[in-house]
Amino acid sequence: MPKILIVEDNEFNRDMLSRRLKRRGFEIVVAVDGREGVDLAGSENPDLILMDMSLPVLDGWEATKLIKADDAIKAIPVIALTAHAMAGDREKALNAGCNDYDTKPIELPRLLGKIETLLP
Repeated sequence: MPKILIVEDNEFNRDMLSRRLKRRGFEIVVAVDGREGVDLAGSENPDLILMDMSLPVLDGWEATKLIKADDAIKAIPVIALTAHAMAGDREKALNAGCNDYDTKPIELPRLLGKIETLLP
């Protein structure tokens, strides 16, 4: 069962996404800020990371850069999640090291397609 790390500070979004992905057979690990996300990426070694970009302590851009700079975990695919779908955000996410990008509100079928594409 693939393990997904959800890095999301909004409790409603975190709970909704966790429940929906668990129902589809994924094991879920949750972080509530960017620093915890980086730490859990190292300790839990998830198969994929869903990274909110607007996070406290360390934003998603910086958290992703730290993950991608760590040889032990840099191969973990990261999907950026953001409510701020502005021109250039997709490129900014990819430049930070994200493998893909999705917008909020989450459309689960679209997100699942991206997850399935990136999982080994």
